[in-house]
Order: sequence, then structure tokens, then C-alpha cells
Amino acid sequence: MDWDDAYANAAHIPGADAYPEKWAAAAAAFRASVRCEIDLPYGEGPRQRFDLFHPDRLAKGVILFVHGGYWLRFDKAYWSHLAAGPMAHGWAVAMPSYDLCPDVRITQIGDQIAAALQCVSDRALGPICLTGHSAGGHLAALMTAPRAGAAWQDRVARAVAISPIADLAPLMNTSMNADLKIDYEEAQTQSPMHLPAPSMPVTVWVGAHERPVFLEQAEALRAAWDCTKVVADAHHHFSVIEDLADPDSALTNAVVGAG
Repeated sequence: MDWDDAYANAAHIPGADAYPEKWAAAAAAFRASVRCEIDLPYGEGPRQRFDLFHPDRLAKGVILFVHGGYWLRFDKAYWSHLAAGPMAHGWAVAMPSYDLCPDVRITQIGDQIAAALQCVSDRALGPICLTGHSAGGHLAALMTAPRAGAAWQDRVARAVAISPIADLAPLMNTSMNADLKIDYEEAQTQSPMHLPAPSMPVTVWVGAHERPVFLEQAEALRAAWDCTKVVADAHHHFSVIEDLADPDSALTNAVVGAG
């Protein structure tokens, strides 16, 4: 099996090269149009910052969205517009950046997201919903596992892992692992499918037209946690998150717990 091709999303999506520029433009326009706090620190490093988007009324709670990019690329500035759906339902939305591999390991990135959650919980009232896409779906799922001293965990109401990487082990076979540096121990301790099933409701969300390995990853997490799985018609790996910008979409309603 060609593992690099198996996990190569862009190579199998028409017009894939245009997506990052489109995301960045939509995100910048959205930030300019809403009430938000930008670059709030949760740690010492320059990437350890989060943006917090506020609805136009007292927030019902806060959504934490963690971006993807195989832990190697992107930052929070590409995804701001995805806060539109939850905000229309009265939820605040927090979006963190994090340090990238190979400067850090995936384990350390998980620790950073936990630190971001602590800062978010200090600034926002009400329940917390965890969500994220691809590598961010992995990180959101990781946050459901018990963490010593994590007071915010008592407030987590649900998690929606979008196209998550539930098992890190296959990525050890890709050329990306030269930078990811996943080893057997990390694959065991940082793969959500090897963690205990969470007590809160979890939904695994994946596009019907994603690469076969992502459909397999989604099913692996559903089976391991005996949780809900939704296969979104007509969506591939890059388009599956776009419904978060739509207040009426099924994905937005799953994230905010409506319907």
C-alpha cells in the first residue's frame, strides 16, 4: 500500500490548491465583521494564542474548534468564518493555534490544546463543546480523556470529531513521519481509539467522498467508543467543515446540541 497517497487529500480533490487562499480570505472578512478578541495568550510561544468570537447576546457556552493540517501546517487565522454557524445559535467560539511538528511532538500539541482550554474556560461561561477537523479532530477527541487538574473537563458537554485521525499508527508508514516522529509508544498513548470511551456524547463526522483511510479512521473511532457516526453526503475532506459556517446545517446543529 502507498501510505503517502492514502493520506494525500489534496491530490484527490479537484481545485485543492485554491482552498487555503479561499479559507484565509473568508476568515479575514469574518473577523472584520464580528465582535472578537484576537491573539489571546494561553502559553509562552508565539503560536500559543487563541481567538475568541462572541455572539451578539449572552453566550450559551463556548465551542472550541481545533484546526487540522496533519500537525504540520496552518493556524487559527484560516478558519474564523467557521464560527458563524455556532455564533448564530448564541455560542461563543474559541479557535487556538498551536506549535507544529517537527518543532514539537504530537503529545506536546495535545498538552497545548489542554492549556488553551483552561484559558478559554476562564473567559467563557457555560458548557464547552469540543470539535476539530482532521488532526484537529484527533486533538479534540484527545481532550475527552481525563487530565489531572483539568477543571474545565467537568464543563464539557459533547464532542464532535470531524474527519478525525483516531489511530496514529498508520502515519508511521508515511514520509510525513520524518517530521511527526510518531513512535509506537506515542501511537498507543495519543490515539483516541486506544483511550477509554468518554462519558459525554461524541459524534464522529466524516465526508462520504473522503479518502478510504479517513472513512476507516472514522469507523475505528465509532467502533472503539460505540458512539454516533454521520457520513455527510457530497463532501470530501476539505469541504466537510464548510457547513460549520451555516447556522442551519446538520453539522452546526450537532456541534451546538440543537435538534
